[in-house]
Amino acid sequence: MNLENIYTELILEHSRNKNNRRDLEKYTHKELGHNPSCGDEITLQLDVEDDVIKDISYTGHGCAISQASTSIMCDIVKGMKVKEAIELADKFIGMVKGEITDEDELEDLEDAVAFENIRNLPARVKCAVLSWYTLKDILVNDKKEGSFNPN
Repeated sequence: MNLENIYTELILEHSRNKNNRRDLEKYTHKELGHNPSCGDEITLQLDVEDDVIKDISYTGHGCAISQASTSIMCDIVKGMKVKEAIELADKFIGMVKGEITDEDELEDLEDAVAFENIRNLPARVKCAVLSWYTLKDILVNDKKEGSFNPN
């Protein structure tokens, strides 16, 4: 099995993964991300305490690429400091847009490097970056919901 097939399997596995697809009982930040060109839509919920992302989840719908990218992003940023998560979002977006290609620099993206070749499919780039732009928007603009319990 070649590396491209492994990445394809990883994306398919994460697009079906339900671990991060849920509502949080308690969250401090919430934001809707929408890609009007294809209809992908996700809502991120974060529980940020003491400048650390304690928990993160998402709900919504979209193609396998947007769902997998969101799931992988949630796994990676959970437990990170806000500043680190913003930097990682910038790095992922730069990778997908072809602006960052140095493998050493991309190492901390972990499984998210599976999306590196999406830059060769311009119509799918927006799918891959939707959740990362949404995360960055929440954190940079500190979109707080207060200590909110939807139940």
